Amino acid sequence: MENKRLKILIIGSGGREHAIGWKIKQSPRCGELFFVPGNAGTSQIGTNIPIKAIDIKGILEFVKKEKIDLTLAIPDDPLALGIVDEFKKENLRIWGPTKRAAELEWSKAFSKRFMEGHKLPTAKFETFRDFTEAKKYVEYHSLPIVIKADGLAFGKGVIIAQTLSEANEALENIMVKKIFGDSGNEVVIEEFLVGPEISIHALSDGENYKIFPTSQDHKRIWENDTGPNTGGMGVIGPLPFVNKEMMKEIEKEIIAPTLKAMRDDGILFEGILYPSLMLTKDGPKIIEFNARFGDPEAQVYMRLLDTDLLEIINSCIDKKLNEQEIKWKNLSACNIALASGGYPGNYEKEKVISGISGAEKLENIIVFHAGTNLEDGKLLTNGGRVLGISATGKNLEEALEKAYEAVSKISFEGMQYRKDIGKKALAIHIYFGKIKTNCKAMDDIDEISGTPPNGDPEEDEENLLISTCDGGQDVYDDREDREGK
Repeated sequence: MENKRLKILIIGSGGREHAIGWKIKQSPRCGELFFVPGNAGTSQIGTNIPIKAIDIKGILEFVKKEKIDLTLAIPDDPLALGIVDEFKKENLRIWGPTKRAAELEWSKAFSKRFMEGHKLPTAKFETFRDFTEAKKYVEYHSLPIVIKADGLAFGKGVIIAQTLSEANEALENIMVKKIFGDSGNEVVIEEFLVGPEISIHALSDGENYKIFPTSQDHKRIWENDTGPNTGGMGVIGPLPFVNKEMMKEIEKEIIAPTLKAMRDDGILFEGILYPSLMLTKDGPKIIEFNARFGDPEAQVYMRLLDTDLLEIINSCIDKKLNEQEIKWKNLSACNIALASGGYPGNYEKEKVISGISGAEKLENIIVFHAGTNLEDGKLLTNGGRVLGISATGKNLEEALEKAYEAVSKISFEGMQYRKDIGKKALAIHIYFGKIKTNCKAMDDIDEISGTPPNGDPEEDEENLLISTCDGGQDVYDDREDREGK
């Protein structure tokens, strides 16, 4: 592309989109910046346009009218609806995977068959379209068991059934009562995996790829990974317990073969491939594929990225990713979610938010907006996850300490957040090529060390436990707590 300042449109309204916009804005080639539909935070760095993220026709009309140079398709909804395909038909420049490539995310049955067909490591599974056959299968399967509606289901399509009664109820709700509509025409039933869950992001131009540092989200609403799943209550990165050898294994066994398999199937994946992995005693296994940046993982990546994001995206679109160097700051980062009272269930909106300016006066703090709205000069809550408090530090302990200090400055009625983000990750150790964890409850972040109690792997091996350090197989789709689609 010629070296000019670009008019850019970012699709989405969450903390992820605010963070990506914040990073894009730093590029010398960023001209006017627009968000569809955006939030109160994005309005501070660009212009919000009141078009829903799933209104493909409306977005196309806006892009043509405003002569937008580049559109970033970030959320899963428009990707599943084929927004990239529609833009390419019109010869409009857009970043993101096509509808067929994004099927890895929007169809769980397709994704599992793809993994099985290409011998990618994942949980054992079966798919069913017949309710009676599905019931018969779970009757003879060990518990707990994971039941997934095939299609997108507003964050409620995955059920971890602890009992046969729960499994049968889930199947009836999905397949008979059709609580998720056509998304429940088919179900995936799979074994429950145990181990720490991590997030891997790989940027691909269809031929080449670059792997990002590791990160880990905390899905459950309450401390010690209890309570219902959410869109993510906090994320850390890079992970202190994932070493170079493990990353080489993940690249060799998962990232490289996945992208090659897609090419072999005639599908070029262009964008972010984001597999959620479980580090089991048998090695890393794929829980699910996502075809876009995670939220809140993106917030941490944007704080750590030390290369022009706009430059990276353009090299990806132009299939020159192999020529693009991507640098990362030698820091740790975290992002703590502040959520509305009642979330992830029913919650009230329009609660006045205070303290953000005070929080951002602290060193290395950036507050990313998610469910916020400006009304008559007041900043109000407008979603389940309201804000993301991000911090960087020379290590994870320092980043977390800074973030929680910033959290203490902010308030709104009903505000809730987890006080243990990153604690378990700091206690995970790798010995003898196996995942070992020491997940004892600790009251103070400063008390957590990166070594076993005695510092001797042989002496302490008996004390290290294999455990789920992020609540087991937590799969959540965050559409329901995003506003203004």
